[in-house]
Order: sequence, then structure tokens, then C-alpha cells
Amino acid sequence: MMRRIAVFTGTRAEYGLLQWVIRGLHEHHEAQLQLIVGGMHLSPEFGYTAALIEQDGFPITEKIEFLLSSDTPVGIAKSMGLATISGAEAFERHKPDLLVLLGDRFEALAMAQAAMVARIPIAHIHGGERTEGLIDEAIRHSITKMSHLHFTSTEEYRTRVIQLGEHPERVFHVGAPGLDSIRRLNPIPLKVLSKIVGINLTDSPYFVVTYHPETLSPDGAIEQFRALLSVLSATQSHKLVITYPNADTHGRSLIALLNEFKHKNKDTVAVVKSVGQQNYLSLLKYCDAVIGNSSSGILEAPSFHVPTINIGSRQRGRITDDTVIHCDEDEDSIHAAVRKALSKDFKEKCTTSKSVYGDGLASERILETLMNTELKEIIRKHFYDLPGST
Repeated sequence: MMRRIAVFTGTRAEYGLLQWVIRGLHEHHEAQLQLIVGGMHLSPEFGYTAALIEQDGFPITEKIEFLLSSDTPVGIAKSMGLATISGAEAFERHKPDLLVLLGDRFEALAMAQAAMVARIPIAHIHGGERTEGLIDEAIRHSITKMSHLHFTSTEEYRTRVIQLGEHPERVFHVGAPGLDSIRRLNPIPLKVLSKIVGINLTDSPYFVVTYHPETLSPDGAIEQFRALLSVLSATQSHKLVITYPNADTHGRSLIALLNEFKHKNKDTVAVVKSVGQQNYLSLLKYCDAVIGNSSSGILEAPSFHVPTINIGSRQRGRITDDTVIHCDEDEDSIHAAVRKALSKDFKEKCTTSKSVYGDGLASERILETLMNTELKEIIRKHFYDLPGST
């Protein structure tokens, strides 16, 4: 009997991590993939990345519009409400047997709420992690409590999901699915990447930079972003490839600063809305360092043996490799971190690093569990108390 499995994606980064799970379901002879796409994917402002999904050969079952052109707390909350309504309507039309969600964004929480009310079991990827500078921390754990199957990227995160009351038999340590694309990567040549981003990357080293708002900060860490741009402006030895921030609270304020920075540095700075997973991973492979506060610097970059400079509290709490340098948001701290990343000793240290997030086979493990788990009674959950806690 065909198993109808819905996968929701609302951002470019999330889709990149889900890509091999989606492909596995699309090609499985006993699975009917229901691909539900919304959020930033449908926004021209963020590159209309739904087109990339279609170019990868995946049929989109439904596109759901809910993202308002506003990054205020009220605007984000209204987008969440619209996403819940749109998700509920999509689930009613397509009646999936199971919904797959990844991560900790507000769109995923909205989909989880709609599925919970509709009694659709949820499989959640990347639960149990900590990001103490974001509302994502609370969102991630909330999705865990609404989910029925859990796929974690490390054993420590598996333990934390169980600590939240989820039964050990439903919690699987599979690794980070983002590493699956790295294992399969056929790198794009630098000459081609130069044409894609719009500056020449063959004549000097470069940094890859991604800085997202800190959603627990009153201003989204705008002043901290100014400090980062000041440091980058003074770094004359390297060109910069800077990706857009997410559609989070205060995200558009960061975009305005970013575009102003690009205007002043046209020949040495590339600002890209989205380049696609293969191009982005290829950029990581050749760069001198990854700078910012994105999870890609924690999860994917270490597999390329390049330094990551992780700024501020956005990713605080995540397990990190020795290739990651943590620093505060002020200019002096960022300058010191850049010097350390470029030092001979630290570069040599990075060459021997091994990722703590798995072996690049997470998607195969996830697919096997999605297709073979009995779903008949899975919707009824019982809180699992840790041994000795009662």
C-alpha cells in the first residue's frame, strides 16, 4: 500500500538539508511524495527559490502563500497564523499519512500545529538542539512535543529529546542530513562560481558570510551587524560572498545595510539572495573561512576543513567542532577571531578535523524509518519519564 508522505519546506537552507530525503521519497516505489512549498520559497525578494526545487525535478504538490512583506513581530505572528490556516487546508486536500518537518522556524511550527489538530503524525528532523539566542529554541522543542518520530544529529541531542518525554524507541540518532549533500558533492569550478555570484573569485581568497537576525534581541542585533561590516570593510586581503539573511524579525533592516555595503564595494563584495545547495557548498569548499551566525558554519563548514567564525549568541548551545571559533559581537573580538582563523596553526588544525554530525548517510536512515514504521497507533503518545524520575 502506498504511503502518502508530506514534506514541508519554507526556506532555501531547509530545502538544501531535506533534498536527499525528498529525492528518496520521490523515487521510492511505495511512497507518494506530497511536497508542500511556501514561505521564502515563493518570495521574489528572497530569490523565488521554488524554481530551484522544480529545476531539481521534484513535482510541487502545492504552493502555499502566507509570508507577509513585514518583519515586525506582528507581521511574523500574522504570517504564522496564515501558515497554520494554509497548512490545514492543504492537509485536508491531500490527507497525508505522515508529515516531515525539519528544524525550528516559525513556518514549521505553524505546519506542526495544523497537523496536530488534523491527527497527522509528524516526523521531526534536528530536534533536541540548543540555540539560546533565538525564539527557535522554544519553537524546536515545541515541535518535538507535537511530533511522533524524531531524527537527531547527535547522540546528545537524542538524549535531550528523550528528556523532553519522547519514547526512546521513537528517537533515532541519524546524523545531520546536510552532510549527505557534501558526501555526494561534485564541486562547481571557481570560474563558474564567479559568474554566478558576480565577482571574480579566482584572483584572491574570499570569505563566505551569512548573518541572520538574533530574534531574542530587541533590535535583531543590527548594531552587531554594523560591527561585522566594519571589520569586513577593513579586511582588504579577502573578497566577500555574503548571502541574504532569513525572513526573520528585523531581517529587512539587515538587508538594507547589506545592500548599502555592496554598493560601496562593488568589485570585492557579492551579495546573493540564493545560489542553490550545490553552489553554496562549492563556495564553502574553496573559501578561507565562514563568518557569521548561521547554522551552516556549525553543521556543514567543518566537513570542508575550513574555519568558522561564529559571532554572538545565535548558535550558543550547539555542539561544535574544533574548527569553530566563537567570538563576541564587538569589532575587537571579530578582528581577533579573523586573525586566528587565518593563522597557520589554526589552518593546520582544521585539516585534521572530523565532523561530529555524522557520516553523510542520514537521509538513507531517515527514509528507511519513514517507510517501515507502523503508523496505526503512533498518534497516541505517552510521556516517557526518565528512569528514577518518578
